[in-house]
Amino acid sequence: MNTPPTLAIVGAGKLARTLAHLWHTANAVVLQDVLNRSPQSARNAIGFIGTGTAINEVSQLRRADIVLIATPDDQIHSVCEQIAASVPLEGSLVFHCSGALPSSILEPARAQGATIASIHPVRSFARPEEVLHSFAGTWCGVEGDRQAIDALQPLFAAIGAHFVDIDPQRKTLYHAAAVFASNYLVTLLDTAVQAYVQAGVPRNVALKMMTPLVRETVENVLTLGTEQALTGPIARGDVKTVLRQYRATRSWDKRYGDLYRKLGKLTAAMVRRRGKN
Repeated sequence: MNTPPTLAIVGAGKLARTLAHLWHTANAVVLQDVLNRSPQSARNAIGFIGTGTAINEVSQLRRADIVLIATPDDQIHSVCEQIAASVPLEGSLVFHCSGALPSSILEPARAQGATIASIHPVRSFARPEEVLHSFAGTWCGVEGDRQAIDALQPLFAAIGAHFVDIDPQRKTLYHAAAVFASNYLVTLLDTAVQAYVQAGVPRNVALKMMTPLVRETVENVLTLGTEQALTGPIARGDVKTVLRQYRATRSWDKRYGDLYRKLGKLTAAMVRRRGKN
């Protein structure tokens, strides 16, 4: 049997510790060193993962087959420079999981003989304990050196992930898509809560009222596609209702009124698109 590759992690936050736990459980890697913002946070990460050695600085990193840099995005390049200056990287693989940055940000590692890649799991890691039970089936946008991607594919396949190649030149737009699907969805739902409250519905009741509607809508989108999942006054062509809602929303708050109008135009365009299909 082949010996699993060794792994070092710099920045063991929610995403990295979740992946490491899954890999450890699947016997896909041998975790060596974990470097975090503080020794205690590194020990906490190891406690979650179930294995590994907490270290205090980059210079203590031992050579590993794979190095995951999972720091905040604005630190990835500088951390990579530090690693490249103090750790032997010839023949190693260095990757990050940022959806916003290209793998080329890891060029200092490549210059020292490593292959590089970016593997971005398209999901939220807000609750790592929950992700451990539902990670299988997760899609990951990948780009970088083909050799690195091919080497990482079995590790991610072992925990149920799927790869899709993305264009590094369009990675900012790719990541914006995830922001629309996740972050801005939360903002839009907050707008709905604010409107309910303004209409006299208590906040806690508003969230309960919205629950079946939101869940059914998302499920319909994922099952039927966006165009077929669309319902409501614009889909029905009920122009008078749309105008009344726009005026009421704008009268309450100009910002939300403008948002209603812009979303209404995009929704009307979707209806026209549906009619052509």
